[in-house]
Amino acid sequence: MIRPILLGSSTIALMLSAAGSRPNRPTVVAVSGTGIDHLVGAIVHSKQNTATGTIQKSTEIVDLKGDLEGRVLYHVTTVIDSIHATLVNTGDQVYSGTITGSAPVMIHDDHFRFDVNLKTGAESGHVYFTDHIAGPKVKCTLDVVGTGMSAEGNPMFSYKGQCTFGG
Repeated sequence: MIRPILLGSSTIALMLSAAGSRPNRPTVVAVSGTGIDHLVGAIVHSKQNTATGTIQKSTEIVDLKGDLEGRVLYHVTTVIDSIHATLVNTGDQVYSGTITGSAPVMIHDDHFRFDVNLKTGAESGHVYFTDHIAGPKVKCTLDVVGTGMSAEGNPMFSYKGQCTFGG
């Protein structure tokens, strides 16, 4: 014998909400923190001299603390212009960790750029973790500013920006 199941209207509303009948609105959170680029432990894949300096391809690890807690695997192309005393880093990077206590995420960025003035040591950059790989759907854009070097000779920095969950 089949028995009918009676559900209250609040139970049905809860079930419909959990099933995704309401649009998932993005949540934007401000983020900030610090990081260290383990430059001293970089794996250099290639290095070539140019008319104005050097181009180097390497793999590095960056540790992030603060609202982003995790690691970045950083495949970087470094272009050093000795004539203009500049260094530019571009390439690919993947962040694995949490964001403001979220479940673990993995997100990719192939648009970042870091600029260093080799005369003054001033460095700044922009990060665009916009390609979802795993975990909650999230995109982060960060501004990065160099804060000096560690005792081991690794660049340190602060970051701030925003991360958008869902949508």
